[in-house]
Amino acid sequence: MKVLESMSQFISKYFTGLVILLAALSYLDPQPGVGIAPYTSYLLMIVLFGMGLSLRIEDFKRIGKNPIPVVLGTIAHYVIMPGLAFLLVHLFHLEGPAAAGVILVGSCPSGTSSNVMAYLAGGDVALDVSIGFLSTLLAPFMIPLLVSTLAGSYVDVPASQMFMNTVKIVLIPIVLGVAVHTIFGHKVDKVNHVTPLISQTAILLIIVAVFSANHSQFTNTKTLLIVPVVMLHNLLGYLLGFVFAKIVHLNKPQQKAITFEVGMQDSALGATLAMKFFSPEAAIASTIFSVWHNISGSILSSWWRNKSLKKEQVVVQQVNV
Repeated sequence: MKVLESMSQFISKYFTGLVILLAALSYLDPQPGVGIAPYTSYLLMIVLFGMGLSLRIEDFKRIGKNPIPVVLGTIAHYVIMPGLAFLLVHLFHLEGPAAAGVILVGSCPSGTSSNVMAYLAGGDVALDVSIGFLSTLLAPFMIPLLVSTLAGSYVDVPASQMFMNTVKIVLIPIVLGVAVHTIFGHKVDKVNHVTPLISQTAILLIIVAVFSANHSQFTNTKTLLIVPVVMLHNLLGYLLGFVFAKIVHLNKPQQKAITFEVGMQDSALGATLAMKFFSPEAAIASTIFSVWHNISGSILSSWWRNKSLKKEQVVVQQVNV
């Protein structure tokens, strides 16, 4: 068990580097990843079952006790990110599956990496987790609605099929995970020590599969144009999420949490749905997002953490004087 926990800590620490490394290897040799592609839905279900397994009834009660920041953060996420995606698609004149892919990743719930970034930045982790959970529960309703509304002119959107599949991929594994935790209680805690390792491995395999499926397209002009779109999408999401949190007068830890919850997407879900309902090309935006938001999130969380440490040092110096 200790070996597995050490492996989990290693992957968590170097996750961004591993994403970049595996993406590069998949580009150079796509064959291993091609065999994984048909199983991306199952891999994502494992990730979300692990998420459900870590939740308890108390987590739902916490949302009920202080719902306003959670609801505000979730609304901000589902307004800002899809809206930015739609505007950027028009500004950069993207079309077809490329445009649909950007809008799809913008319509996804918050990414699980945001929890780690909020923790490192000194943000309100409980709020971050609650927003991520609520946005994920709403995903089966929000994704088909937003994608059909915003991307319907670029591709045919099978909204009803997308709804049913998102329920199967997202809701059912989470509900099963919560049920198992409720039934078996503290016995599950032993398993939860290794679930992050399983989830991280599954996400890495999804990235390998999508990169492998698109290896021939990563050098064309259309794909290269998606890179700045994705970067702007993520960075503007952080900015607008932070501004929104300040406008509604949330405290600093809450502002940090909402910044990450708005700007970071569940790109693994976006890539999985794109491969299933559209085409490998539509999954490119989610794949690039997965790499980029881990890099940008790490930089932002480090900057916030260092800024807090400097303030603490100044306070200590003033007290000593």
